[in-house]
Amino acid sequence: MIDKRLNKINLWLKQIFYSTAFRIEPASSDASFRRYFRVSIDNETLILMDAPPAQEDTKPFIKIASFLYQQGINVPKINAKDVESGFLLISDFGNKSYLDELNDQSADNLYHCAINSLIDIQLCPSQDIKLPYYDRSLLQREMDLFPQWFLGKHIDMPTPDFLSNTFDKLIDSALEQPQVIVHRDYHSRNLMHTTNNTPGIIDFQDAVIGPISYDLVSLLRDCYIVWPDDKIANWIYYYFTKAQQKGLLIDISIEQFTRWFDLMGLQRHLKILGIFARLNYRDNKPNYMKDLPLTLHYVQKISAKYPEFHELSHFLKQQQIVAIS
Repeated sequence: MIDKRLNKINLWLKQIFYSTAFRIEPASSDASFRRYFRVSIDNETLILMDAPPAQEDTKPFIKIASFLYQQGINVPKINAKDVESGFLLISDFGNKSYLDELNDQSADNLYHCAINSLIDIQLCPSQDIKLPYYDRSLLQREMDLFPQWFLGKHIDMPTPDFLSNTFDKLIDSALEQPQVIVHRDYHSRNLMHTTNNTPGIIDFQDAVIGPISYDLVSLLRDCYIVWPDDKIANWIYYYFTKAQQKGLLIDISIEQFTRWFDLMGLQRHLKILGIFARLNYRDNKPNYMKDLPLTLHYVQKISAKYPEFHELSHFLKQQQIVAIS
């Protein structure tokens, strides 16, 4: 089958590089319609992002990448762009993600570096970039994916009556937090391991202004890797003390912040259960189904921890065997 977009990519690169020879090979794809190619030219490599305009809009990526790059955040530099075609040529952070490099020996250093970079993002002047707000409507729409796709499609269950009240409590917790720039997918697959101890940050095009705990729980309660509670508690405290020193958390106790963190994770993981099911049933991307059990585990654990979410905990325990099959 002829790949017409790949032919178009090659023509575009020839215009950029003129007579210089280059080599292009697949690098990766993700849960969207985007795909990535590694372009080798002379003694360096670059990444070609292919984002079909009918399905993907490159303008948010360009806008946020340019802003964060100017703020000194380690995001890809945009070397060339064709917005109309959906092509971007950006710097290459290599092929080793945090997920590839994380182990018991490396975890403390890698997570400390990721937390330091996260705080740098949160310190960026959000008023200087117009981003959508993680408002009540968006938080609700995200969680609606859980009854629609996970309950309704994956385990064929009607939406329980208590769920609306559960969602309201999670939204209230999110909105009472300090609001900062939120990456929205700050986890081990979107942080690239570099040689300078500062992660290369990718996949930030959906950034919003939202709850301060969101990216931290995305990082530490990652759907692709799990850590013991004591390690997570230590990393939360590392973040908490750094954030306090930088003025991000004023007159907030560690207990209050941990509650925000837990409930934000519950909101995120309910959404992700729906997203993983949708990727499987609608988009024919079944690979994410293997990550359902860990995501469900997080939801069950936190809903059992807080009495106001025990209805959710009991409901999920009843459905567990079906849900993770």
